[in-house]
Amino acid sequence: MALYLRGDADDAVLARPAVAVVGARACSSYGRSVARSLTRELASAGLVVVSGMARGIDGEAHRGALDANGMTVAVLGCGIDRDYPAAHAELARRICENGLVVSEYEPGVEPAPWRFPARNRIIAGLCGAAVVVEARERSGALITADFALEEGRDVLAVPGEVTSALSGGTNALLRLGAAPVTRAEDVLELYGLDVDARKAASAGAEAGGLLERLRDTALTADELVRACGLEPGAASAALIELELAGQVVLEDGVYRASI
Repeated sequence: MALYLRGDADDAVLARPAVAVVGARACSSYGRSVARSLTRELASAGLVVVSGMARGIDGEAHRGALDANGMTVAVLGCGIDRDYPAAHAELARRICENGLVVSEYEPGVEPAPWRFPARNRIIAGLCGAAVVVEARERSGALITADFALEEGRDVLAVPGEVTSALSGGTNALLRLGAAPVTRAEDVLELYGLDVDARKAASAGAEAGGLLERLRDTALTADELVRACGLEPGAASAALIELELAGQVVLEDGVYRASI
């Protein structure tokens, strides 16, 4: 009947081109890295990243968009006044600063197991395409994919290791005809966006300074900001350039030089 909104953005955000990025709560370090780097690129290209603020892939999807100073929307399976899970209260605060937390449930409604599959139809409905990064064969992320198909949205999946149970659901989607995602351009093409990420090899002075630091030691994004004295936004943009150029990699929340 209605959507309840919390955040500094207005409801016009919900009409912007958006992509859902979802996946397993108990994900691998590979899944976390892919979700975060992918959503950085998608958000930096102008897409709104929509997910469910759950642990694992969902949380990393929101963080990736925020790293790029992009817009992100979190859809809850409880009242709009609740931060669920509680461990993501700080993440919810950051989302609300430049995006929205959304729910069909009025304030005071407690989280319940059946409400989360139901909210997945809203995640799918807000977006033009849904990307499943990592999912088991019975993952809730596949419910989002089903809703997306029912509503005429594109469904994409990140290929995973054939020996990993966490890839069972995504690889099954690929067998059924979902489009594979191996780079951000696979998604951006659906929206008519053309971002030649590889031109980032000629990174600017900020990116060059970060790269020199990372050649000496691996650092988190916060440590890099402090070490280089950059504004967080400038540091995020430089890191995105270096990642897209293949000059740095993000593993377990830590950046390392790859060359």
